[in-house]
Amino acid sequence: MKAAVRWLLALGYVAAGVLHFVYPDALIAITPNWVPDPALVIAATGIAESAGAMALVQPWSPGLRRAGGIGLALYALCVFPANINHMLIDMARPQPQLGWAYHIPRLLLQPLLIWLALWTSTDERKARRHGVKS
Repeated sequence: MKAAVRWLLALGYVAAGVLHFVYPDALIAITPNWVPDPALVIAATGIAESAGAMALVQPWSPGLRRAGGIGLALYALCVFPANINHMLIDMARPQPQLGWAYHIPRLLLQPLLIWLALWTSTDERKARRHGVKS
């Protein structure tokens, strides 16, 4: 089960990372004003998402998998202000494009994405040796 969730999460992060290069203007538009050089940040975060996803699913190094999970969890935490900014921009429009039905679940799912990145990156064998349920 954990491996399947790990792969789904990784595929989602790779897809999101690719979108940073396919539609950078859409992501730049929701980047908070205090972020320096939004175009560079969007490109760098696209690379970070893809690299984290690859680290999460590589089979050779549990340590690298764990680093990928921690990196993706930190990434999900760091982009939370952009998600809030996106909601504020959208809901300030006379006719919101996405509305509350998109933004509220999106904001509520952010902690789940953080937890999933951490949970799926743990080494099951090591956890079992230490008596921890993974």
